[in-house]
Amino acid sequence: MTIHDLPTDRRIGGARLRTVLGVWQRTGPSYVALADALRAAILSGSVPLSTRLPSERELALVLDVSRTTSTAAYGLLRDEGYVASRRGSGTVTTLPDGPGLRVGLPAPGSGDDLVDLSIAAPSAPSSLHAAYLAALDGLPRHLAATGYAPSGIAALREAIADWYVRRGTPTTADQILVTTGAQQAIHLLVSAHAGPGDRVVVEHPTYPHAIEAVRAVGARPVPVPAGVDGLDLDLLESTLRQSAPRLVYLIPDHRNPTGTSLSPSERERVRSLARRHRTMVVGDEVLTELTIEGPAPVSFAGDGGASGQVVSIGSASKSFWGGLRVGWVRGHPDLVARLATIRSHVDMGTPILEQLVVAHLLTAGDETLARRRAELRVRRDHLVGLLRERLPQWQVPIPRGGLALWVDLGTPASSALAAIAPRHGVRVAAGPAFAVDGSFERNLRLPFSEPPEALERAVDGLTLAWDALGTGPITLGAPARMVV
Repeated sequence: MTIHDLPTDRRIGGARLRTVLGVWQRTGPSYVALADALRAAILSGSVPLSTRLPSERELALVLDVSRTTSTAAYGLLRDEGYVASRRGSGTVTTLPDGPGLRVGLPAPGSGDDLVDLSIAAPSAPSSLHAAYLAALDGLPRHLAATGYAPSGIAALREAIADWYVRRGTPTTADQILVTTGAQQAIHLLVSAHAGPGDRVVVEHPTYPHAIEAVRAVGARPVPVPAGVDGLDLDLLESTLRQSAPRLVYLIPDHRNPTGTSLSPSERERVRSLARRHRTMVVGDEVLTELTIEGPAPVSFAGDGGASGQVVSIGSASKSFWGGLRVGWVRGHPDLVARLATIRSHVDMGTPILEQLVVAHLLTAGDETLARRRAELRVRRDHLVGLLRERLPQWQVPIPRGGLALWVDLGTPASSALAAIAPRHGVRVAAGPAFAVDGSFERNLRLPFSEPPEALERAVDGLTLAWDALGTGPITLGAPARMVV
């Protein structure tokens, strides 16, 4: 794609870009550090593609650097293929294409030696092959039909409903909509309830694609703090009262990225708030099955009595395998029917074979999940031990489940670290990627879903990258503690 093809009506101002970049300065040439920070912002999505950047003069002014520094940074990114420029159109963000990938920074997910910790997802379990074989045995029963099932096949909807029943939430198949992953479920719910100018409450920090889904429909994400001490329910209540949001998006179990969870009493309070304010609250339970310490969390929907205002999202991607691309929504039958109609405008249904695979896993996958949880516990403890040994300055709360650690670096250097980490063999997601407003520069999400040897290489690379930043000594924080 050339700049002639790029829509340039989207702009980012200098002040906003300064917030997105955070603390980017480090030892070495300033223009290289600035280019690294800009590149990381483009790759993380903090600065979307086809966005017109500030002029070199404006950038120099807001960042308090020389015009030479801003010009050289843009020039480096232009050579690498991350921006394109022409007279009269300014400088627009893009991605390298072909020869543009000639610099030392690896492309996302590429390179045999690159450990990609920007994605928190495990590889497929060994039992997945057997699940596909079982699904193939059941496939002939579906071949006489058209293969289109916008709501999902009956076998999977019933299996998902039974899964909720086992967790204490009475559910029938007509309360289930099968989607192509949990991300589609989020987009369907947001687009069905919010539009330009509407408010949607999100936890802060939260899943980046949830923020993107809100902004994609022109709505405004309203953040409510949900740090290592959990969700601020008092602030959530006042936000519901004062902002009248169209929707609330929460991750009740092992939050991405902090790893915290709602207690049973907190879940009941959220359901009560939903009923009282007549506001739909969406609970994203994709990490529910990955509890590796203590009892499994209770169902977000409770006894199902608030199904008009409380909706649950689930998925097979994190507990089993992302390649399945099977998710679901549990809600009132009227909502399910409405979402199925909306979904049919762009997607006629999730592939039948993968639905059969997930139906098999939900009914016979207890052993698979037990092995998954045991494996994740070993990897979590291994990564925590490596960080304590190699980077003792960092504070590392230990989550009871999920797939990642939410590390406190002790200094606002997350974006700078993420920018140079690939040069040392590891890719990570900076804290601001999980923010509405560019905050969380002190934090870094580090998944423990990779094998131990990959985690060791990742920490080796992070140690080298941290040393290269030259952040100086940091006061040691409190010892690691368990996140609840």
